[in-house]
Amino acid sequence: MPVAVPTSLDEVVRLLRDDPDATLLAGGTDAMVEVNDGHRRPGELVIALNRVSDLRAWRHDPAAGTVTIGAGVTYTELMAEPLAELLPALAEASRTVGSPQIRNAGTLGGNLGTCSPAGDGLPVLRATDSTVRLVSGSSERTLAVGEFMVGPKRTALAEGEVIAEIVVPVREGFQGYSKVGVRNAMVIAVASACLVVDAPARRVAIALGSVGPTVLRCEGAESALASAVDWDDTSVPPAALERFAADVGAASRPITDHRSSADYRRHAVGVLARRLARRAFAADAGATGAGPGR
Repeated sequence: MPVAVPTSLDEVVRLLRDDPDATLLAGGTDAMVEVNDGHRRPGELVIALNRVSDLRAWRHDPAAGTVTIGAGVTYTELMAEPLAELLPALAEASRTVGSPQIRNAGTLGGNLGTCSPAGDGLPVLRATDSTVRLVSGSSERTLAVGEFMVGPKRTALAEGEVIAEIVVPVREGFQGYSKVGVRNAMVIAVASACLVVDAPARRVAIALGSVGPTVLRCEGAESALASAVDWDDTSVPPAALERFAADVGAASRPITDHRSSADYRRHAVGVLARRLARRAFAADAGATGAGPGR
């Protein structure tokens, strides 16, 4: 099987134009598992992306308040400063991915292209309202990540298109990611959640993984929690945290499979949401008569 090793995005696009059925290979951490399990058969041509410099770079635009991440940037790079300071939830999610070897090879663009509901980077991209730039031989377009992910392992990627980069807004406020699985390390998420606070806008966003056909946002839960927050001291009544957990659980759409039951997943995302909100906001015990102080 021939393998092309391009060094520029233009070369990738040209190769795809000549052979639309070619297999794009980034880190291969998802693709090779599917090939070995017999769930995927590569095309006659494999295009290796790890030497495409355009995909391996990232840049911060302070004026726009964004970080643009090439599709080939690895989890290990996302965990390092200064990216970890700019995008703390993405760094936190990256630390939960597989082993060091997997994090050294796996890429954010590959995670997005695979579009598994359990992908660790995807709730962060959804909660931050990130966008993805897609490039083909004749054009380019930008989609919201929520529009790009159309179903389990299904994306809006058209024939001949390649994921070039992901644009992530930098938020001023708490960001956190958490997941649960069947063991403590090297685990596929049974349920995951990312909470992002935009303090200047007084908004809260939460996105859920592994509890729906794709990553879900919980708009009703978000607005209810944001309305309950005292934004002057960033406190929230404990009752509002419990309501938030219940709203998030109700918004989930889990299934039962070999990893977990739907009921457990629904309960788990509520617990994760409450824990993240507690990290983001001080509990205002006095607001419910639970005692003095916080």
